Amino acid sequence: MTTVAEYDVVVVGAGAAGMTAALAAQSRGLQTIVIEKGAKFGGNSARSGAGIWVPNNEVILAAGVPDTADKARQYMARVVGSTVSAARQQAFLSAGPAAISFIVRNSPLRFRYMESYSDYYPEFYGGMPNGRSVEPAVFDLNILGAEAQNLLPAYVPSPDGTVVYTTDYRWLNLIARHPQGLATATEIVTRYLALAAQGQRPVTMGQALAGGLRAGLMAKGVPVWLNCPLNELYVENGRVAGVWATRQGNEYLIKARRGVIVCSGGFEHNERMRKEWQSEPIGVEWTVGATTNTGDGIEAGRRAGAELKLMDDAWWGPAIPLPEGPYFCLAERTLPGNIFVNSAGKRFVNEAAPYSDVVHVMYEKNTPEVSTIPCWMITDQKYRNRYLFKTTAPLLELPQSWYDSGAVHKAWTLDDLARRINVPAGNLKNSVVRFNWQAFTGRDPDYKRGDSHYDHYFADPVQWPNECLATLDIAPFYAFKIVPGDLGTKGGMLTDTKARVVRPDGSVIPGFYAAGNASAAVMGHSYAGAGSTLGPAMTFGYLAGMDV
Repeated sequence: MTTVAEYDVVVVGAGAAGMTAALAAQSRGLQTIVIEKGAKFGGNSARSGAGIWVPNNEVILAAGVPDTADKARQYMARVVGSTVSAARQQAFLSAGPAAISFIVRNSPLRFRYMESYSDYYPEFYGGMPNGRSVEPAVFDLNILGAEAQNLLPAYVPSPDGTVVYTTDYRWLNLIARHPQGLATATEIVTRYLALAAQGQRPVTMGQALAGGLRAGLMAKGVPVWLNCPLNELYVENGRVAGVWATRQGNEYLIKARRGVIVCSGGFEHNERMRKEWQSEPIGVEWTVGATTNTGDGIEAGRRAGAELKLMDDAWWGPAIPLPEGPYFCLAERTLPGNIFVNSAGKRFVNEAAPYSDVVHVMYEKNTPEVSTIPCWMITDQKYRNRYLFKTTAPLLELPQSWYDSGAVHKAWTLDDLARRINVPAGNLKNSVVRFNWQAFTGRDPDYKRGDSHYDHYFADPVQWPNECLATLDIAPFYAFKIVPGDLGTKGGMLTDTKARVVRPDGSVIPGFYAAGNASAAVMGHSYAGAGSTLGPAMTFGYLAGMDV
């Protein structure tokens, strides 16, 4: 039998986009419910570092960031281009600051400026070399009470007994190289001790973001039904008027008097969809997105007549396929003393470029004759002596399971390393010799590593003459397998400036909204800065909740 329930608004998905949408709708006096497929709430947002890219918001302006609406508009237009309409870009830029202010005033969530985390193209007009991203301030899990146990864990949890911000990792990577590394390590422990002494259960990053939004919903009485997947949209006289869902083994028809807002995430864990829409080689093994993201909302929207866009793209980043799961390789490839080589043993990309760009190049240059998927990150012992690698401290040996799986190889000569990864030894040695000369001179004319201010964020300020470049000359040598990982897919239902879903002819589907990775990204094929996923997701969730 079908159980029928009725609300003003039904939100599908309890990530940052969905919870922001629900918070906005409920704040306008609409009776709202959130249904979540997973057993825990938070989605990709809870797993993330929770950088949020929203230009000109009150947090960065209060911190003295010299941002303006005109700078943001011109910068985003250059980054995104004509892939996304100027109207949608402007809708994000105009509503983004209001969305941040709204969340601060309607939840216990607070934000802090991610100072020095550069925009990804700071050389463009309007780009900010010192950054314009924000991240959540510390959140006390005690506020959630028993609901805290339903928060999806982080992708890379902070070490026990610490409170770590995203911006701390820059210096933690350099703990063996720079005094600020040790100072930061001390600070993250003392920060925790001070808060724990007050009886708090402090969390940061995605845990703080999802926890703070959930606390806002609790305060406003918005129910969140977990283990409640969307089966189909309920359409009545051409209008999306609710959803069919399953809860505790029973079928539910949840009617929506005002509308349905789908924020159910992307399709990164749906192999059929990935192979239908995206370039080979592709699958579901390399993504770090939440396992519940299988495109249910996107496919339901398509059946209801939605136009789909950007389905070939994702929030890409180089990843190492470790036996415990893919590792999204951020700082490790940017620190000096490594190069990426293809199956011919030759460099082919600026290793320190924005992560999405690196994977775009991997796909563009991948051919049957010369493969760049996978490619290999080559380093030496000097690099390992200097820098943290994932959670392995400098000087310490990497886990044996990494070697056993084939994700990492080690050899005492470049010839032997080339044999192990099946690339021409002569080419590999020539690539290393050429790069070593460039590191010695401080310039990379081949791929311009270090030319952009962004390249320097995770670099080594002690390294001279270029903090992005260091020689590879101390045996043993290492090779890390690099594959096209992602934080989630980027394509989905096309929406208008109010987050309303549109058909291929441009007409609006009545009662139907989408935000987050269930919708086509306002960033198009690019990535403006840290938090270009979450900033637009929350903004368009806010727009949907206000418009409905």
